[in-house]
Amino acid sequence: METFESLVQAEFAPKNTYLNTASTGLPPARAVDAMRVAVESAAAGRPTDMFADVEAARASFARLLGVPGRRVAAGASVAVHTALIATSLPEGAEVLTAEADFSSVVNPFHMRRDLKVRAVPLERIAESVRPGTVLVAVSAVQSADGRIAGLEAIREAARTHGARTYVDASQATAWLPLDADAYDYVSSVAFKWLLCPRGVSFLVVPEDLGALPPLFAGWVAGERPWDSCYGPVGELAHSARRFDESPALFSYAGARRSLELIEELGAENIGKHDLALAERFLAGLRALGHTPVPAPGSAIVSVPGLGHRQADLSRAGVEVSDRAGNLRAAFHLYNTPSDVDRLLDVLSA
Repeated sequence: METFESLVQAEFAPKNTYLNTASTGLPPARAVDAMRVAVESAAAGRPTDMFADVEAARASFARLLGVPGRRVAAGASVAVHTALIATSLPEGAEVLTAEADFSSVVNPFHMRRDLKVRAVPLERIAESVRPGTVLVAVSAVQSADGRIAGLEAIREAARTHGARTYVDASQATAWLPLDADAYDYVSSVAFKWLLCPRGVSFLVVPEDLGALPPLFAGWVAGERPWDSCYGPVGELAHSARRFDESPALFSYAGARRSLELIEELGAENIGKHDLALAERFLAGLRALGHTPVPAPGSAIVSVPGLGHRQADLSRAGVEVSDRAGNLRAAFHLYNTPSDVDRLLDVLSA
């Protein structure tokens, strides 16, 4: 029987100390192989059925987030998902966001000049929901520093005031437990913690499809796509597939296998692994006299004032990020305690 460690070792062999999953995750060997086969088959004139890969990836993501597959739309960008939600809001609607949240989560609302977009500190979102707030939009985990939103309190405050909720889970999927059914909309790119190729994202919508206008619906959004290739689509899909973008098929060929691995390893096991490494790094930082951004329970650790060390660390074979002046380290399933110790050793030099 394969263990967590043996599964990981069979899929990953990084040549450096890679602690930058919050920017881009490493694709597993099975995903790389699947993309290679898909490209070579297409070049040979015998393409594989990559639309089946899209459906398998959709179903896998739905299971990970605890919702039916019919509520999941497949796309390529969180910004596009956000824009779709933005177009559904009435003129003058108030959208509550977190200060300095990731631009893909907030900027599309600002592009509608007739909306009232209000930003407050992350810790104050729940208390800032008020009568007239139509939508609360927030990242489950902040990209810049790893802080985790108080989603349960935000959800309850939104319900009290009749507002809908939109959660971007791009920095949370695969390691932070998240019940997508508890929120109206949940989006996520898949090239970070889900280890998929770029060009893959998902949007969870309500059972009633959220009154979203399928403005960019093409033939893939038809109930019978191959009968929807010419002229107006006669019948839109009866599911969230009506919000699908035309998929980046080679990316989805790999995504199917990446998500398969995440399911095999188990999100709960991945979360425990990632958080144990983050705790090890936090202890080492304290020993070195550094104070990270408070983000309890996060797999992302950010250290103010050390962002300038990113280039030096990269030259030493340690990959992290410089975000908002912070050194940002992200710990995921292919990382080990020795990776943490290597980062601490270089920082102490």
